[in-house]
Amino acid sequence: MLISWNWLNEFLTLPSDVTLQEVAEKLTITGCEVESIERPCDFLTGVITAKIARLDKHPARESLFVAELDLGVGDSRVVCVTAAPNLNVGDIVPYAPPGAVIIHNLALGSREFDGILSQGMMLSAEEIGLPDVADEFGILRLPESTEPGLDFKSLFGLDDAILEISITPNRGDLLSVLGLAREIHALFPNSELKNIEIEDIHNSVAWPVNFKGITLEHPDCLSFALGLASDIRIGPSPLKARILLSLMGMRPISNIVDVSNLTMLLTGQPSHAYDLELLPEKEITVRLAMDKEKIITLDGKTHSLTTEDLVITSGGQPVGIAGVMGGENTEIKDNTRIVALECANFASPRISRTSRKLGIISEAAYRYSRSVDPMKVIQSLKYALKLFSDWGCAKVVYGHYEFSESTRPGNLEVPLNSKTMKRILLWDDMVEAGHILSRLGIEKVREENGFWVFSVPTSRPDITIEEDLVEEVGRIRGYELVEPRIPDSLHERGKLDPISETQGHMRNIFLSRGYTEVVTYSFIAPSFSKDYLLSKNDIRSYPVKLSNPLSLELSCMRTMMLPGVISAVQGTIRSGWRQAVRIFEMGRVFLRLEPGSNQLQEIERLTGIVYGGSDQRSPYGKWEMEDFFSVKGDIVAIAQNRGVELTFKQGSEPFGHAGQSADIYSEEKKVGYLIRLKPGIEQNMDFGGPVYVFELDLDTFMATRLSTFKDIPAYPAVYRDISLLSEKSRLAEEVIREIRSIAGDLLWEIRIFDIYEGKNIPEGQRSLGFSLAYRSEDRTLTDIEVEKVHSKVRSGLEALGYKLR
Repeated sequence: MLISWNWLNEFLTLPSDVTLQEVAEKLTITGCEVESIERPCDFLTGVITAKIARLDKHPARESLFVAELDLGVGDSRVVCVTAAPNLNVGDIVPYAPPGAVIIHNLALGSREFDGILSQGMMLSAEEIGLPDVADEFGILRLPESTEPGLDFKSLFGLDDAILEISITPNRGDLLSVLGLAREIHALFPNSELKNIEIEDIHNSVAWPVNFKGITLEHPDCLSFALGLASDIRIGPSPLKARILLSLMGMRPISNIVDVSNLTMLLTGQPSHAYDLELLPEKEITVRLAMDKEKIITLDGKTHSLTTEDLVITSGGQPVGIAGVMGGENTEIKDNTRIVALECANFASPRISRTSRKLGIISEAAYRYSRSVDPMKVIQSLKYALKLFSDWGCAKVVYGHYEFSESTRPGNLEVPLNSKTMKRILLWDDMVEAGHILSRLGIEKVREENGFWVFSVPTSRPDITIEEDLVEEVGRIRGYELVEPRIPDSLHERGKLDPISETQGHMRNIFLSRGYTEVVTYSFIAPSFSKDYLLSKNDIRSYPVKLSNPLSLELSCMRTMMLPGVISAVQGTIRSGWRQAVRIFEMGRVFLRLEPGSNQLQEIERLTGIVYGGSDQRSPYGKWEMEDFFSVKGDIVAIAQNRGVELTFKQGSEPFGHAGQSADIYSEEKKVGYLIRLKPGIEQNMDFGGPVYVFELDLDTFMATRLSTFKDIPAYPAVYRDISLLSEKSRLAEEVIREIRSIAGDLLWEIRIFDIYEGKNIPEGQRSLGFSLAYRSEDRTLTDIEVEKVHSKVRSGLEALGYKLR
């Protein structure tokens, strides 16, 4: 937020020795960070006001004019040549004599134009550094009442300093000049706060139309007021107002709109003007929108609303999105003659959700989202109507319509005890605490049961409990005055949540396996489903679209991690990297429960990608190159480190190589996949070799199964081999599980040592060779015992349909 230092000082008198820098430092220390202090027109020096006493055509150049300027000092006159067509005799203009400095630190001198010497120049709005201030093309013309010979910079507030302030979300009261003035008043006890008193300029004349009134159908509109201004004369605002708006980062538009903006900057209360003659009916109703109800806002965009949005309607038609932006159908135009000015108060959560959902970050929505004092509605309306009158742009003699819900909050009473202050601040001066809170507008109302009870104004919804009052006292008094101390008792060491703890452990495992971590956007392009050949039946093909994306390429929430890591590898290759790439990422994917559903689930995932690089030369031979099974080994090692047993089965991801795709299971549940990208996709993405990718649910590794250790048995193992024919589609792991179930406790270890397909093996089958180790922990097994168990295994396998060899 930008704040004018000059405007602040109109409502605040500080001690003469207090500097702007000191104010900025105190604001920052107490939680209202001043990010910068700028003097936008600091370069401007030597410019004065001058009156055009005479204006003639240049005798030699038709496009130029020769002006004789009265500088207001005796008979002092100067000649100035200009090409501006908008000047007349008697106009007051900003004049930069020789030696003056204008924008871009340009120092002026005298210059001859075909025999006529021009001394300095008359200035346009652009040449003083504020192009938005201009209300016409040419030289900036000053108000007729301006006297010549005065310092232009100080007269029109161009000597101002602008504070850029970062306001925390809970301090909506600081989003105004008056709110910030009170905060500074609290920080400097010897300052004087000048409260703005606005007299009621209405005489309660009846409206010249049959207005039917205001209806509030939803409690999220706490209050709503309308004032009337007739005989509207649309035009530019007074120059000082335009300059002030421009310095505070808002573009002057017209007197009607500028009144609304200035009122908001001063009081923090947004307002909105309707062309009364364009209202569908002479009534206002505030209600929830109907599902898919449409409205075209002032920025010309069409928005589709839901039943979660609050709208302002007339005759059943939306004329504004409450607290966010007005509708185009009642916009103020050059032919507007009668205006209904709205000041209202809306519930912050409702406006915040609508603003973010529709992607409309207006000045009004920014303030409503952080709370606006409901007691400012009538005060701000009166101030805006008074500006209409003062600027002579409207006739304001009418009473105003007001409707407020009975649920509108009043002042909250919060107790404070000296013991609580002593415990937290090591200080218990209740009298001084009362003075501090009083400067914040928080007044003591009574004492009861050892507590001082304070009335908290509606402008401070962030203060609800005793500790909030203690915080305000400590903040304003100065935390540096709180003596440091050692805590009476040290708390236990904090713990990470299960997800963060698991991610930290997994991170260490990946790094030990030679992977590098990356963090990519959670957003993907809408074309990803086409790029990765996802079918319409795949739930991953229906991502959630962002309402306000960074770009088209980042406009959907990711449904899988693959696009992000692929992009990371592509970026690495484009940077010139030729060696192998091994990276991993941990994050969330966002999936609909079913296509078209608005119900979503967020799933924690981890993914890894391995690319062999474009330089395949190695002094150690091809055995060092990455392949499907080396990446599978990484996954198995990672799982074993967490005590998790995984099973790999033939998979069929649409973007995976048909012969190198595996689904990964844990306890009969699919938890991920391992694939090599389809060669066609690898080629389209300019990879010079195979790319291996895996993606796993993090939940699989959440429950740590710690390894157990014990002594190696003292008794030797007895080995037997077994060879059998199995269907090719049957996994070796399934055969191993069957052998274990038959053999019982004496089977210590089993491993596969041979897989054979080809000559003498029936089609569709393969030969598997297993080595079985039998062992007991309490004795040496005899050949008879081993043979008995081994025979049981052989007969059991035959009974299951296996053919032994």
